[in-house]
Amino acid sequence: MSELLTAAQMRAIETAAIESGEVTGLELMERAGRGVVEAIFEEWPELAKTSHKAVVLCGPGNNGGDGFVVARLLKEWGWEVEVFLYGDAEKLPPDARVNYERWDKVGETLPLSPKACDTKRHAGVLYVDALFGTGIGRPLEDEAFDIQRRLFGLKGPIVPVGPIVAVDCPSGLCLDSGRALQRAAGAAGIYVPIAALTVTFQTKKVGHVLQDGPVQCGKVRVVDIGLAERVSNAAQGRSTQAIDPIKSREYVREVVAPDASGHDYAGGGPRGSLRKRVDLNKFNSGHALILSGSTGKGGAARLAARGALRIGAGLVTVAPTPGALQENAARLDAIMLSPVGDAATLDTMLSDKRLNALCLGPGLGLDRAKELVPTALAVERATVLDADALSAFKGKPSALFEMLNASCVITPHAGEFERLFPDIAKKMKAVSKTGPAYSKVEAAREAAARAGCVVLFKGPDTVIAHPSGLCSVHAAHYNRSAPWLATAGSGDVLAGFITGLLARGFSPMQAAETAAWLHVECALEFGPGLIAEDLPEQLPAVFRKLGA
Repeated sequence: MSELLTAAQMRAIETAAIESGEVTGLELMERAGRGVVEAIFEEWPELAKTSHKAVVLCGPGNNGGDGFVVARLLKEWGWEVEVFLYGDAEKLPPDARVNYERWDKVGETLPLSPKACDTKRHAGVLYVDALFGTGIGRPLEDEAFDIQRRLFGLKGPIVPVGPIVAVDCPSGLCLDSGRALQRAAGAAGIYVPIAALTVTFQTKKVGHVLQDGPVQCGKVRVVDIGLAERVSNAAQGRSTQAIDPIKSREYVREVVAPDASGHDYAGGGPRGSLRKRVDLNKFNSGHALILSGSTGKGGAARLAARGALRIGAGLVTVAPTPGALQENAARLDAIMLSPVGDAATLDTMLSDKRLNALCLGPGLGLDRAKELVPTALAVERATVLDADALSAFKGKPSALFEMLNASCVITPHAGEFERLFPDIAKKMKAVSKTGPAYSKVEAAREAAARAGCVVLFKGPDTVIAHPSGLCSVHAAHYNRSAPWLATAGSGDVLAGFITGLLARGFSPMQAAETAAWLHVECALEFGPGLIAEDLPEQLPAVFRKLGA
């Protein structure tokens, strides 16, 4: 796992380092500016070979100070550099003011105005956006908004500028939520730069991987400014000088490739291993039960069952209505069948404690879900609730929450989430006038605390939250973008992956995190043209790459 920080957490870590005497603010600013220049040259090596032109837009805070460092270093490299400042130089923070004065010795600073986006003079010029960084919590105003609108417009750049490089984040993007604040404020479109490259410091922030962030940020490069140990200590709750450690459960972690012999995951509980022990057999690799629906409705459950079997459950049983037994038998071989017509039959079946992981929802039907979910949850086995098992409780979600327990995982997409947590969903849509926007991370955490179980809030930016506050993000963006996952049945396979891992002994949090990563990895392994049936069939190749 790697940490994803909020703006406040990053500021606290920087403050601790400065107040301890480990580093000065000026040194951190110099490292940041130098890192931006190095990242530019690494991304476009041809720009380092000769002089070019750059426009640097500096803001009124320390992000602007980083911009002045970038301008000075590019000037020293032989570039022609224009700098525009939003605000009064006299009111810059102390470190930013020092770097303004250093730049002032070698170049001119102009007030931010339409001259910063002159169509004739700036065509093809590299733009460095250092107006606003991590701390912005409200839409841009006045000249800053006017420049954004002129430069970037509704459908992209109006001025045919060269690459746009954002320092920390494109101005107007909330790095605590990933929301483009100008759109949230009701402006006609998003006037936030779509950067070719975003350079951030020490670690990615939450907004780089959530909602609008990946689209606006382009490629994200993380520059080490010497605070790695402090980030790690704070995220793990260890003491740091000058500040109290931020509780580890206030941190968000990014899901990365699992270790086949034991995943470094955020949640508590038993640590499952993707690599099976040589002394295991099918009976001690878990038995997953997938509840299915009536005639003609079994495809979703079959997809989930195939996912559970491929991911390593020793045994998988599909339980359709009695009338749907034949059609399922025609499609299933290694997966067993046992009809369940009503709650009493399910209750009898669950007396077999070897059925250690349950999945309800895919193709189950709303009425059948209402009848079977209470019986399934009463035995307190590891259980995944998806699709119909969630939608069946629209209008009375509290009835579901009362039955849930810590061994459950619920997997809502945005619509299902709104049906279960309408008040939380409303906060996600609210306009942020001051302070950070309410984020998908906060929403998932609040939902998990209310439901009393792990919540996997689906989307390209899947957020996984534990009732304790532990939280992780798996973002299918940047080099893990897999848009072909948006296909019918994909979510059913994910539910099956989670169920199979639960059957193998993974904790709910670990199962959800690992399944989310494997789900995308299977899509990347297959590529465009993917349909849901293809996903489980990619697992053998993915496991081989992991050494499982």
